[in-house]
Amino acid sequence: MKFTDGFWQLRPGVTALYAQEAYDIQETDAAPDGRGITITAPTKVIAGRGDTLNRAVLTTTVSSPAEGVVRVRIVHHEGRAWHGGFSIAGDEQPQVAASVTEAGATVSAGALTARVAAGAPWDLSFDVDGRRVTGSGAKSQGYIQVDPDAQVDPGIVGNARGGTTRALAPAYVHEQLELGVGERIYGLGERFGPLVKNGQMVDIWNADGGTSSEQAYKNVPFYLSSEGYGVLVNDPGHVSFEVGSEAVERVQFSVPGEALEYFVIAGPSPKDVLRRYTALTGRPPVVPAWSYGLWLSTSFTTDYDEGTVTSFLNEMSRRELPVSVFHFDCFWMREFNWCDFEWDARVFPDPDGMLARLHDKDLRVSVWLNPYIGQRSKLFAEAAERGYLVRRADGSVWQWDLWQAGMGLVDFTNPDATEWYQSKLRALVDQGVDCFKTDFGERIPTDVVWADGSDPQRMHNLYTHLYNQAVYDVLVDARGAGDAVLFARSATAGGQTMPVHWGGDSTSTFTSMAETLRGGLSLALSGFAYWSHDIGGFEGTPDAGVFKRWTAFGLLGSHSRFHGSQSYRVPWQFDDEAVDVTRRFTRLKMRLMPYLFGLGVEAAQTGLPVMRAMQLEFPDDPAVAYLDRQYMLGPDLLVAPVFSASGDVEFYLPAGTWTSLLTGEQVAGGGWRRERHGFDSLPLYVRPGAVLPWGAREDRPDYDYLDGLALRVFGGGSGEAAVRVTTPDGRSETFTVDRADVTG
Repeated sequence: MKFTDGFWQLRPGVTALYAQEAYDIQETDAAPDGRGITITAPTKVIAGRGDTLNRAVLTTTVSSPAEGVVRVRIVHHEGRAWHGGFSIAGDEQPQVAASVTEAGATVSAGALTARVAAGAPWDLSFDVDGRRVTGSGAKSQGYIQVDPDAQVDPGIVGNARGGTTRALAPAYVHEQLELGVGERIYGLGERFGPLVKNGQMVDIWNADGGTSSEQAYKNVPFYLSSEGYGVLVNDPGHVSFEVGSEAVERVQFSVPGEALEYFVIAGPSPKDVLRRYTALTGRPPVVPAWSYGLWLSTSFTTDYDEGTVTSFLNEMSRRELPVSVFHFDCFWMREFNWCDFEWDARVFPDPDGMLARLHDKDLRVSVWLNPYIGQRSKLFAEAAERGYLVRRADGSVWQWDLWQAGMGLVDFTNPDATEWYQSKLRALVDQGVDCFKTDFGERIPTDVVWADGSDPQRMHNLYTHLYNQAVYDVLVDARGAGDAVLFARSATAGGQTMPVHWGGDSTSTFTSMAETLRGGLSLALSGFAYWSHDIGGFEGTPDAGVFKRWTAFGLLGSHSRFHGSQSYRVPWQFDDEAVDVTRRFTRLKMRLMPYLFGLGVEAAQTGLPVMRAMQLEFPDDPAVAYLDRQYMLGPDLLVAPVFSASGDVEFYLPAGTWTSLLTGEQVAGGGWRRERHGFDSLPLYVRPGAVLPWGAREDRPDYDYLDGLALRVFGGGSGEAAVRVTTPDGRSETFTVDRADVTG
């Protein structure tokens, strides 16, 4: 949100009070994390006693919840209860050193030190390993008052997808942190525009806007800097970021209300930042090996029944295309009834038998859900009577017709409503459903009253977390943490603890394929380890070329799903070559399972994503800074999807000797390459000196990886390498390999 009119002036209707000096600094044991410092920052430099009268102050508390992390809380009026932030897992006894001298004060937590200079001008800085990486200077900490008619754009907060009209809050607190020369900002959730966020205005406000706009399904108020630190704004509500787009030398973030809290998270490497960030907000579990296999869907509005499903699966089997999961989208339930959690008897008269028959084919079953209850559903009256649906201030049930006629929204802040919703899911699990696609969760109104009294503005983004948690807990209780998996669309900070997430509604074009990749890379740099997308695009029907290129791309990620809107996504619907491409890359993924599953184990331990932006693996190579058309699959595989009908693709190889996994050709890195690929190929290069654990099977993802395992050693390395292989049942073995013994 922009409050200024150029460098010198404020926008009409805006009044700003800025921290001008650190007038008084005291050590305190009453900080959120115990020991820390409290700074009294008047909004005018105090030259005499008279200046202390009729004067607003900002109170800034600096403390540390964990090694390498500093918490900063800025408050104008403390009498208004703080709305709370995300669930944060700090150290039990954080090792923090706080000291106050005449010159200022420091708070140190391992590699990270916060320093505040006494007096004027205001200066709060952050050092990583003794190097200043950013800071809050003049006009950075501000309390902003806004007239109702101010010329300030509130962004997407409160638009029609949120259920209310646009409105400005009367007051905001903002902070601005310095941007250095050449510094780049990444993250802020699954965003489909340029990967580097400099120059962008980003609203943290979940919205169902597809993949072709500035809106996003997964908004995370966390960014990662190329200078070796990260920042999490600890507010689940509307956070507005100006990333060098208002004050071009700074990142500004603002929240409505009287208080703002943020964490600065040390590196120095991007991986170090993500490790610390996910230690704070949660790490993903190890997802089941079967979930890495191909997911085949009915698609959305297509006609289907058990005969359709069976014919698809039989054809996949006949063509030797391994499928692990079959997904039933919305119309497994009767129209207008979503959700009543009952199979539409007109097309699925024997759901118990059908699920048993699918299990006999060694398949897992996924079904679609959303958090709404349509008025026609027999559950609507029951939920309304019991107080399980979100209500308006007058006590009436909140309803609208956008999506399902007269639908209400389950109130997951009510424990009884949560248990009621979960009871419907448990019945499906008992019936034979293995996992759930948790769709929607973004269109959450703000003109409502929540059962637990939550702030409606903050609950808009946080709702998805409660929704996904309710569903995920059912699967964990029924199947154990190691066998639980979602296919979720919406999320916010902490959502990475309930994988997997997919990229939402894309269109069936090369352009949308590229924007989908940008969204996935941005999400990975926001702490999410697993990610998927609709192969071929969701809206429209891809031509055969787009489908085949997207298939190769989609099978070189953690999770892979064929899904669309109005047309089927079985490969023979396109051409015979699409079948061959699907077979080739599905089999390749099965061979890579010892490697991919190991990346999932690593993600659970460190928070590092399976799919990685080039910047994460090569932070010291300036050539990769802006790359968003290629990625690393784990540390050792470089993938450059083909986004053109001609098959031409341009990509960058970092220094060293790289080997094509598909052809065995060795090429020198350290520059750009242009290649032309057929539909059965794409640039897929192995990092110099890598040792890839290579599985013995290509028909399924969940096999004993140690049985028939090969360790493929690639040129360009030296010395010994240790490779740890973990099987789906939890057995692990570490192998030591001499990289001089190149096998390729």
